[in-house]
Amino acid sequence: MNTGTKPKLLEYKAHLRQVQDRQTRVDHKVSVPKIDRKVRSWSYVCQLMTNYIDSMKMLKIGILASMATIMWSCGGGESSDQMVIGATMLSMQNEFVVNVADEMQRTADSLGVRLVVVDAERSALKQVEQVERFIAQGVDAIIMNPCEVEASSPAVRLAQKAQIPILNVNSETASPPDAFVGSDDVESGRIALHYIKERLSGKGQLLMMHGYMGQAAQIKRNDGAKEVLGHNPGLSLLAEQSGEWDRAKAMSLTENWIQSYGDKMQAIFAQNDEMGLGAVKALEATGKKGQVIVVSIDAIPDALKAVKQGSLDATVFQNARKQGSQAVLKAVQLAKGDSVQKQTLIPFQLVTIDNVDSFLK
Repeated sequence: MNTGTKPKLLEYKAHLRQVQDRQTRVDHKVSVPKIDRKVRSWSYVCQLMTNYIDSMKMLKIGILASMATIMWSCGGGESSDQMVIGATMLSMQNEFVVNVADEMQRTADSLGVRLVVVDAERSALKQVEQVERFIAQGVDAIIMNPCEVEASSPAVRLAQKAQIPILNVNSETASPPDAFVGSDDVESGRIALHYIKERLSGKGQLLMMHGYMGQAAQIKRNDGAKEVLGHNPGLSLLAEQSGEWDRAKAMSLTENWIQSYGDKMQAIFAQNDEMGLGAVKALEATGKKGQVIVVSIDAIPDALKAVKQGSLDATVFQNARKQGSQAVLKAVQLAKGDSVQKQTLIPFQLVTIDNVDSFLK
C-alpha cells in the first residue's frame, strides 16, 4: 500500500468510532421528526421526512465505508505495505476479457502486487459501484475495462476526485483516465472490411454484427468498417444489428438473416470472434457456409482453430496478453507516482489460413 496508508487507517478507525457512537445513540432512541399538527402543507411534511431518511443513509454509508477500509487493510494477514490494485472487467463470460484478466493476474503475481478482479457483468452501473468500493477500500490504483463509453465515465471521475490513479484497458470512456492501454479499434474495422473487399473484388453485399451498443469497441469498429464502405461504393450493407458480443445471440441473428436475405448474403463482418463463431455455426447448419465469407476480431483460441479448419475465413488478432501485462505495469507506475505514457496502443494483425500457424504456437 501507499506510505500514507497507515496514517489514513488511524484516521478511519477514529472516524469509525465516532460514527459507531452516533449509530449507537440512534439505535437506542431513534428521533423521528415531529410534525406540528397545525402544519397543513404536505410538501413540507415530505421534505422533513426526506431530510430524515437522507441523514440515515449518510450515516449508514459512513459506517460501511469506514469498515470496508479497516477490513481491507487488516484482512488476510498480508503486509500492509503490499501494493493493491483493483480491476473491474466488462464481463468474465467473454473469452477475450478473461484472457486479458489472466495476463493481468500473472503480471501482478510476478511483481508481488495484490490484484483484486471483479466482474461488472456488462453493467456500467455495477461497474461504477465497484469502483466506489475500491475507493472506499483505499486501493493504490484501479484498472477498468469499461462497459460503456458514457455510462462508465463517472467511475473515472470518482477515482480522480479521490486521487487514486485509474487506467482503462482495452476499451475507452468519454472521461479521460490517467492512462489507456489497448488497441486502435477503428483500425481493426478497417482491416476486416479491407479483407472482405479483396475477397469480393470490390463488389458485393454484406451484413455487420455489432457488439454491445455504446461500448467503445463497438463504436470504433463500426467507424472503421463504415470508412471503408464509404470509399468503396461497390460494397453495400444489407443489414446491421447487435449480437451483444455473444455467440448464441449471433447464431440466432444469423439464422434470421438467412431467412430474410438468403442468397443475397455474401459476407458477414462480426465485431468479435464470439459472434463470428456463432454466425459460422448458423451458416454451417443451413449449408451456406461456403457461400458467405465470415470475418471477425480478437483471434481467441477457438477462432484461430476455426481459421485453421477453414470454417472462419479470417480474424483480426488483438493481443490480449500484451494488453493485460501492460495494464498492470502502467498501473503500478501510476501508483508509485511515476509519469507514464498517456496512451499505449498495441497493433492489430490480420489472421488468415496463410499465417494462422504462427498464432497457434
